[in-house]
Amino acid sequence: MSTQGDLLHVVTSDAISPERRRLGKTLIWGSFGVMVAVFVVLGLSEAGRIGMEFATWRPALYAYLFWATCLCIAQVVLYGEQGKRSLFILPATLFVVAMVVFPLIFALGIAFSNWNLSSPDGRQFNGLDNVRQMWGDPFYWNALKNMVYYTLAILVEYAIAFGLALILASQIKARKFFRVAFLMPLMLSPVAVSWMVGKSMLEIRFGPISRLARWLGWDRPSFFGDPEIARAMIMMMDAWTFIPFMMIMLLAGLQAIPKEVQEAARVDGASGWRGFWEVTFPLMLPVSITAILIRIIFKLKLADVVINVTSGGPGGATDTVTSFIFREYRDRSNVGYGTLLAIVYLLLIVIAITVFMKLVDRWMNPRY
Repeated sequence: MSTQGDLLHVVTSDAISPERRRLGKTLIWGSFGVMVAVFVVLGLSEAGRIGMEFATWRPALYAYLFWATCLCIAQVVLYGEQGKRSLFILPATLFVVAMVVFPLIFALGIAFSNWNLSSPDGRQFNGLDNVRQMWGDPFYWNALKNMVYYTLAILVEYAIAFGLALILASQIKARKFFRVAFLMPLMLSPVAVSWMVGKSMLEIRFGPISRLARWLGWDRPSFFGDPEIARAMIMMMDAWTFIPFMMIMLLAGLQAIPKEVQEAARVDGASGWRGFWEVTFPLMLPVSITAILIRIIFKLKLADVVINVTSGGPGGATDTVTSFIFREYRDRSNVGYGTLLAIVYLLLIVIAITVFMKLVDRWMNPRY
């Protein structure tokens, strides 16, 4: 007696007639043609080439939804049961295209235009003028340089978080209490931290830390008047907020290490620092890389603490790229130039993260 296996979840190819295939292709290309025509008409209307005027780009949204619906229906018409399986992924893909790709294309159009909200002229194409302005903008390059400093500070944050995780993973008294206490900064909003610490405790006249500094001999304690001190204060406030995040990830990794491995290392004489460096640290590398990568992503978005405490000062010493772009929008209403800066920063982030992952992969998986 031969068994053919479980045929319950096997999807066979349906017999699709030529008329049905023509109908499916007509749905796809017909709806696509309608969408392209709507986009062309809207583009010509925006450029003033035709007499028709549209208040918004809402017809483009309707045309895209029409094409996406026809595309999903056509999958079933063309491929039958196999087409139904693609419907588990295709709508999500079309949604991502609508929410990510289209806004990026629209942003590119804004980036190469002069669009100041305070100007009555509206948006006007200006070619590469924004690129030239960015290339000669010292404040933008200074913000990029500051981001290098802020990102390198993650190494110190990682070392502190790893140390705290090792302490909390050991058998100490009141371990549960300290775990909750160390997580409290993560429960606070960065805006709340910036006001509680930066605007209150470090306030130059009445802040308790400033009073303590005067009592210790510092005549005029100004934590945000000197560029280096101000940058260090921003780093410390941001680190105080997010070190618990790295700590909890590393603590979870430490608790996942089998106790048999650590006991075997002690039997072989690898205890203390040697056991950590030769056993614990290598086993923690995947978790460490993940924690550092996520922390880098959060760090590259740093803006709220800077905006609330220093507004980028003194003289742009604490500026981040995100806070600089925010002020370009809010204070100068320069949408075109701010959008170009944001797109360039996005490209730099993608390149930096890709290079980082390539280097990590080559380090962890060397190829001889």
